[in-house]
Amino acid sequence: MEIIEYPSRDEWSKIIERPHLDTSALHEKVKGILNDIRENGDCSVRSYVEQFQGVVLSDLEVREEEFAEAEKLIDEDLKRAILNAKDNIAKFHASQAITSRKIETAQGVTCWQKAVGIERVGLYIPGGTAPLFSTVLMLAVPARIAGCREVIMCSPCDKNGKVHPAILFTARTAGVDRVFKLGGVQAIGAMAYGTESVPKVYKIFGPGNQYVTAAKQIVSLKDVAIDMPAGPSEVEVIADSTSSPEFVAIDFLSQAEHGADSQSILLTTEKSVIEHVKSEIERLIEQLPRKELIQKSLSHSRLILLKDWDEVIDLTNAYAPEHLIIQSSNFRELSEKVINAGSVFLGPYTPESAGDYASGTNHTLPTSGYAKAYSGVNLDSFIRKITFQEISREGLCNLGNTIETMAANEMLDAHKNAVSIRLAKIKP
Repeated sequence: MEIIEYPSRDEWSKIIERPHLDTSALHEKVKGILNDIRENGDCSVRSYVEQFQGVVLSDLEVREEEFAEAEKLIDEDLKRAILNAKDNIAKFHASQAITSRKIETAQGVTCWQKAVGIERVGLYIPGGTAPLFSTVLMLAVPARIAGCREVIMCSPCDKNGKVHPAILFTARTAGVDRVFKLGGVQAIGAMAYGTESVPKVYKIFGPGNQYVTAAKQIVSLKDVAIDMPAGPSEVEVIADSTSSPEFVAIDFLSQAEHGADSQSILLTTEKSVIEHVKSEIERLIEQLPRKELIQKSLSHSRLILLKDWDEVIDLTNAYAPEHLIIQSSNFRELSEKVINAGSVFLGPYTPESAGDYASGTNHTLPTSGYAKAYSGVNLDSFIRKITFQEISREGLCNLGNTIETMAANEMLDAHKNAVSIRLAKIKP
């Protein structure tokens, strides 16, 4: 971990840099795989499943008996936890629905919106070092609330051709229609282009490694929409002398265990906080099974001492963290000044893991500073809004001259005449 004391504002741009790799060679490899899948469909997908997942599949899709088998393998406590989390996630996302109403913008001119669920969406669920069954809830539950007609999912299988049972149980619980045993680039390509087995989707959601991220970026250029640009996971914690060093340290570590390229940042105005938190991090890391992975993440994580709370807020908004945990005593006051963050966790008893699993908010969030322009996944992510308008004879008479004048000044005569011809019929 790097300890930085009282950096000047000129140094901030360097401080908020994320870990990054040269991915140009990776992108070329991914493009080749995607092109192969687009041209050869299932044949290419099966080849890459054998090459990268290490298994020969007779059927790419999970069968009904596999769902039944998975349910039997899941502990009842885990089932109850998943169902409880699902209820909370559903409540929060259902609350985001907006009732459209018709607005008369001018006399005789009525406009309104209709929200329509994206017809077919694809979810990518990693299943490697950590089977992210919680992400199934975060994506499938709002998709169903939004009214998406078909929800398909891809998740890698193991060497025996089995998808993790918790992922399958959660998929069935959350209302996923079809699940395919695909991971990595082959999953993204199959959903983006469609194959003999996998239907083409209109939007792809879900996290993944560098290859998955690259594949999503490439297919989003012209083939399919994606949820958002994504990078390694990150957290920023704000603390003061009233904060529990143990709480701060474990929040710091919980994000670091996502991957070697994850990043954790601590901001404080008191030097003693850094000393105590550093000590707790060193103690707690010894208790964690993913210690080696966490240590790699900590190599580009930072403990930063700033001179006042204004600097804390300004640096926070410049960093635009995916997750922001505010444990200082003035957390409510500071929270009002946050304008760039994916999801914010307030007070000593609100760990980031609550949002990851069960509080109800979504854990699919913008990383790499994209929180300055993107929201996390929410109900709107699965919805298209179509505008409607109806203009009466009187309305066109009232609005016609405005349209004609603007169209004429843009030298678009057909636009102007579309009004003029109608007005001539109305007012002979």
